[in-house]
Amino acid sequence: MIIPVILAGGTGSRLWPLSRAMYPKQFLPLVGNTTMLHATMARLQGLPCGPAIVVCNEDHRFIAAEQLRQLSPMPAILLEPAARNTAPAVALAALRARQAGDDPILLILASDHMIENKSAFDNAVKQALPLAEQGQLVTFGIVPTAPETGYGYIKRGELLPDESSYTIARFVEKPDLTTAKGYVASGDYYWNSGMFMFRASRYLEELGLRRPDILAACKKAMASIVTDLDFIRVDKEAFTNCPEDSIDYAIMEKTTDAVVVPMEAGWSDVGSWSALWDIGEKDDKGNVTKGDVLLYDSDNNLVYAGSRLVATVGIENTVVIETKDAVLVAAKDKVRDVRHIVSQLKSAGRGEPDIHREVYRPWGKYDAIDAGARYQVKHITVKPGEKLSVQIHHHRAEHWIVVSGTAKVINGEKEVLLTENQSTYIPVGVVHALENPGKIPLEMIEVQSGSYLGEDDIIRFSDRYGRA
Repeated sequence: MIIPVILAGGTGSRLWPLSRAMYPKQFLPLVGNTTMLHATMARLQGLPCGPAIVVCNEDHRFIAAEQLRQLSPMPAILLEPAARNTAPAVALAALRARQAGDDPILLILASDHMIENKSAFDNAVKQALPLAEQGQLVTFGIVPTAPETGYGYIKRGELLPDESSYTIARFVEKPDLTTAKGYVASGDYYWNSGMFMFRASRYLEELGLRRPDILAACKKAMASIVTDLDFIRVDKEAFTNCPEDSIDYAIMEKTTDAVVVPMEAGWSDVGSWSALWDIGEKDDKGNVTKGDVLLYDSDNNLVYAGSRLVATVGIENTVVIETKDAVLVAAKDKVRDVRHIVSQLKSAGRGEPDIHREVYRPWGKYDAIDAGARYQVKHITVKPGEKLSVQIHHHRAEHWIVVSGTAKVINGEKEVLLTENQSTYIPVGVVHALENPGKIPLEMIEVQSGSYLGEDDIIRFSDRYGRA
């Protein structure tokens, strides 16, 4: 039995402004109409897999749960209190997989990669399975289609007895263009995909040999797990003290039992806007578009319209990405430098690297549609049966107007039921709560007013989602 381990803890900053720290690319429908996470899970169909383990950042837990809840069976969601790279994340999953006393084969996949040819993917996994069962640590090497400088490479060694897999001669860091051309021409190098397969016990054995400090920290973190709603929580202090390292550096580059299985499946890590153009469906002018887009005399562009009409005239080889609160315009061959814009925004203390104007919560979402010196207006959507925390604010008052649906409101000592076009006013310092008791989403407008309107002006007295 194969246990898939889906690593979903990344932040995807190179795809800003669409991908942000609090809503990264694995939860977005970048390719087609399904999210990257859903596409990864769907890729497992037809393989001899048991229930998956999804490892994600604690900040993303409600987004992950909302998307995974649509699957059957729902995967286990293992929460990382802090980002510590792939070696510790997989160690947590391996320890979890062994808690039942079994020793399954783990298939390690990133949640934000694209694979066009599922049949080729399936064949590579099946080819790797007997190698993993024999105790070898398998990585999947992507047969390169171009001299890519954004990927690491794997140089293959000797051909194995199955006559289709190889030992690993060495791992190579991201090369310059001339070196990458030589790698591709030689036929001896593969792109490093970051996908792996091995038995849980073998990984833990190698980790104990190569990085005993990481294994010790992860064992300590898993010694006192807590199940909370849909989540498995590890000991926060123990895991936060765990050293950071990748599987490649910690294990694969040091072990004598690493092998590579070639994969030619239309793989992409969707790591930049130019990569999204590469794999996108193009019109007769080479343009890839999504949303409400009009083009005139424009060639070989990627244009994404998230919330309004975007029109281009006379541009070529350009990326235009529009969201509700930011617009990116970049030369297609310079999109890897988007990280510098994100760094500037972070240095200025701005929120755009982290959150969208539309923010998702476990109970629904809100869209901050307008703001001024002493006011803010939000469009709030509460899912059927969900409830916001019982809370107070010290610096702002709130006026709630129901647009559609039904709102059950605690306002101080009163409990009222509001329907369409009805409203209530909540003064500063008054205990209040909002619930949707109906069968359809509750849509309402919230008008905040006061001297301070930050999201941290909140004291929760009770919360069904376990938030502080």
